[in-house]
Amino acid sequence: MSNLLFNGPRGPLAGLRVLEAANVYAGPFAASLLGDFGAEVLKIEMPGAGDPLRAMHPFDGDEPLTWTSIARNKKSMTLDLRVEEGREIFLELVASHDVLIENFRPGTLDRWKLTAEDLRAANPDLVITRVSGFGQTGPNSPMAGFGTPATAFTGYVYGTGFPDREPVLPPISLVDYVAGLFAAFGTLVAVRHRDVAGGPAQEVDVALYESLLRFLEGMVTQYDRLGTLTERQGNQFPASVPCGLFRGSDDVWMVLSTSSDRTFNRLAELMGRSDMLTDPRYCTNRARVENRDAVNAVVEQWFGERTGDEIQRLCDAASVPVSRVNSMADVFTNPHVRERGSLVEVAHPNLGTVTMPGVVPRLTSTPGAITSPGPRLGEHTDAVLGMLGRDNAQIRALREQGVI
Repeated sequence: MSNLLFNGPRGPLAGLRVLEAANVYAGPFAASLLGDFGAEVLKIEMPGAGDPLRAMHPFDGDEPLTWTSIARNKKSMTLDLRVEEGREIFLELVASHDVLIENFRPGTLDRWKLTAEDLRAANPDLVITRVSGFGQTGPNSPMAGFGTPATAFTGYVYGTGFPDREPVLPPISLVDYVAGLFAAFGTLVAVRHRDVAGGPAQEVDVALYESLLRFLEGMVTQYDRLGTLTERQGNQFPASVPCGLFRGSDDVWMVLSTSSDRTFNRLAELMGRSDMLTDPRYCTNRARVENRDAVNAVVEQWFGERTGDEIQRLCDAASVPVSRVNSMADVFTNPHVRERGSLVEVAHPNLGTVTMPGVVPRLTSTPGAITSPGPRLGEHTDAVLGMLGRDNAQIRALREQGVI
């Protein structure tokens, strides 16, 4: 199939063709990361409503705002994979793509007669990246996998919040985005194995819960070796002290981190407490963790006598890591964020422009780019079918039959 649909800037992944049959966050985010760096991403959506993310808040009028960012740099085609003609078209697309990213419940594509064998018959070199709640194997594999329950399943939620209250869920679909990162990484590993090492195309199995569990290394090894759990500690960081939220005299909340003894030593000097540098209760992080309340009381008093701006200025001068707890309004006006271009404005056909996070990471020679916001449902269906050799009458018939 010609790549005439993709005529934006050529990134480092230019020429990598990705077929996305995925919904909401994890799989689409993985494809979005690849698209940021020039991969050609064709998103397949069911006719009618399309990706459920199109119906999820927040909205600006009728425009779903998260969709504009997570579906950026993609083309949208509607196609019902459950019917024979839809499957045939899908396999034609598989034949001309390098990667398939899907995040249906395990076994769904098999039930639709799109087994791994069917996909391999159409394209023996296809890398298949599968994202699901619990992975492709194991007793929980057939279960529905949604991000928020998967976050709880990992053990992460157990340790969040205050000791005297219920656990706290993250305000974003954290596990989905983490899984998307691993899915993009795994996809590129498999592509390199195929193209550089000369190995066979393979499947990439990403489980939502395993992705976040990979981040919980300290909790895992702690329980294994010590038999103890990471309990809820409010706004304190378990591994080092002082590290957490402290309030200035103007009620501005600041986050302080002293993850090394050298950093703490600078803080102690700044607070006028050089005695803490030699006091055996405070002079090492291990000792400070054991005397958390006493250390925090000193820091709380020092912070409470100064405004947030003063704390920031003094700590910056002393190389002590601290930051105001910013709202998104603060982020938008922050001079560093603006000058670095961490937020970018993207032209939108209905909204004028939409601000979204920029491309991460930054490459010096072949940087990524955002060429378009999330597409309208099925915006590119006719063009793709035309490239596959369907004429206008055939396309019209497919639409009348509900295939597209």
